[in-house]
Amino acid sequence: MRYIENLPHTTRQEDHVRIPMPDGVHLSARIWRPVSSDDSPVPAILEYIPYRKGDLSSVRDSVHHPYIAGHGYACVRVDLRGTGDSEGVLTDEYLEVEQSDAEAVLDWLAARPWCDGTTGMMGISWGAFAALQVAARRPECLRAIVISSFTDDRYSDDMHYMGGAMLSDNLAEAGTMFAYATCPPDPSAVGERWREMWHERLEAAEPWVLNWLRHQRRDSYWRHASVCEDYAAVRCPVLASSGWADGYSNAVTRLLAHLDVPRKGLIGPWSHKYPHLGEPGPAIGYLQEVVRWWDHWLKGADNGAMDGPMLRAWMQDSVPPSTSYEDRPGRWVGEPTWPSRHVHDTAYALRSRHLTAEDQAPDDGRSQTLRSPLSVGQFAGKWASYNAPPDLPYDQREEDGGSLVYETEPLTDRLEILGAPRVELEVSADQPVAMVAARLSDVAPDGSATRVTYGVLNLTRRDSTDEPAPLEPGRRYRATLHLNGVAQAFPPGHRVRLSLSTSYWPLAWPPPRPTLLTLHEQPCRLVLPVRPADEPDTSAPFEAPEGTTPITTTRVTPPEQRWEVSRDLVDYGAALNIVKDRGTVHFDAMDLDVGCRVHERYTSVADDFTSPAGDVTWTMSFRRKDWDVQVRTSTTLTCNAETFHVNATLDAYEGGQRVASRTWNESVPRDAM
Repeated sequence: MRYIENLPHTTRQEDHVRIPMPDGVHLSARIWRPVSSDDSPVPAILEYIPYRKGDLSSVRDSVHHPYIAGHGYACVRVDLRGTGDSEGVLTDEYLEVEQSDAEAVLDWLAARPWCDGTTGMMGISWGAFAALQVAARRPECLRAIVISSFTDDRYSDDMHYMGGAMLSDNLAEAGTMFAYATCPPDPSAVGERWREMWHERLEAAEPWVLNWLRHQRRDSYWRHASVCEDYAAVRCPVLASSGWADGYSNAVTRLLAHLDVPRKGLIGPWSHKYPHLGEPGPAIGYLQEVVRWWDHWLKGADNGAMDGPMLRAWMQDSVPPSTSYEDRPGRWVGEPTWPSRHVHDTAYALRSRHLTAEDQAPDDGRSQTLRSPLSVGQFAGKWASYNAPPDLPYDQREEDGGSLVYETEPLTDRLEILGAPRVELEVSADQPVAMVAARLSDVAPDGSATRVTYGVLNLTRRDSTDEPAPLEPGRRYRATLHLNGVAQAFPPGHRVRLSLSTSYWPLAWPPPRPTLLTLHEQPCRLVLPVRPADEPDTSAPFEAPEGTTPITTTRVTPPEQRWEVSRDLVDYGAALNIVKDRGTVHFDAMDLDVGCRVHERYTSVADDFTSPAGDVTWTMSFRRKDWDVQVRTSTTLTCNAETFHVNATLDAYEGGQRVASRTWNESVPRDAM
């Protein structure tokens, strides 16, 4: 990262600006804007998230908001209602009140004397969700958005459910928000009201996973704020990006295909990071692209922002399996439109453990059976990689031991794919609820297998995620399993491997009972989106990443990161143990110590499909002179064949004394899950 100090505009910063909402609640904003905007108004750019502008997101904010402001914009970072230094409570994600608040913030910004009446929204993850969802509401002043790592489909393509199967991140991310929504505001910003505001949050708290478990099928809860329900609602230009290592690798191409507005897409090798902070690298000069976008759509600059391909994607070269990469080798490729006329489906028949060209596949009517152990999935990595701790999938050979494997002969020519592969299956099962996971791997001549992409499908959702239909044991069903989008090159001498399993724990919660799945091979096939390797590349290189110098912090206690897989061959217990401890960091300008420790643990016993359990514990602490507070939250999810059980605790401390303590013990029926 190159840090830039000399920008076109000198800026000023306001740390706690109170923005009134129609119901009397005030949201807290940090604003960076040119000094010259007092006399020459500028467009305003909003980032709207719950991750505490005053401390936890402040280092990242300080890299890009002053940079954009220095190019002639008022950048505004707002804490959602009930988070950070904003008033009110936050009880769930993407509620109607959250979106109406955002519209009120935009109206307030457009009316400021330093704003020229036009606004944009930007963000990553929640901030990108917010920008896209608000864009679909068409506020008059919103002229363009810039979004990273997001989805347009809250049920089928988010951290909750994948192919109708529940993800363990449904629990992990609920634990994240259980912690963030119960942290106190900072007295240095809100004054003596901090304690009253904090206890209001503590009293309103509930483990969010409970609500997410109450909606195990695609219903009105998930359809709300899913932009895929009506793409035509979005009428402003969209610059969308994500990374192949992220859980959100699919929505960029869907927006390109379905929106009818000026749009650009960018997908790199990154995990869940902004592209200028991208890991694995290479990171790019994303902020320069963002400024160019704003200059064109908010200031009318004829700067070529819409020139070049509609989609720029990082075509990843083959790499050995690893749980972390500093950089992914490859190259940028460009597509003028999406779907691309350069990308064509190539089908491989599944025959006797081989992937065979369809026109060469024998019609022998064979079938294969599969019953995977619960251990398949221990090397799956995280649904959405954060690259810290190392959380990418490891060598797939151990996973393949419990899977049904099909692979090509060694390739004679380089094979490149760009898009979302799919697997078309005909199956029967001996249980009414069953799942199948599919993994596509790059197998090197030495046998090592690097997972390229994957997908999971709850077979009760084979035809509908709205109305699941249990399987009739022994009956044959057709089902299509969609894998995550990817750009990947397979070199000559390597093999393409498809691996199928009936469990994928702990990435996805397993079905109630082990399943014997029969694969009837004749109609089964793998369909790859092949892009000719000799297709000319039309993507110009990006500039080097740059931003403004981040605020200073001092390390008080060291961080800790662990990702441990263990097996006990006495009682056959297995565990995935994840520690993400940021240590304690002193924010120098605020004279504030902040600590954050997360512990996730996922366990199971032998092949008892009712034994899986997940536990997520957060400890957040804030200390300045005589202000010393801590919040500890813990959520445990267990199950039997019929029911999910949630046990959760919340403890809050002030000055070392516990000032609030709450517990939850609730059960939710499994809904063909």
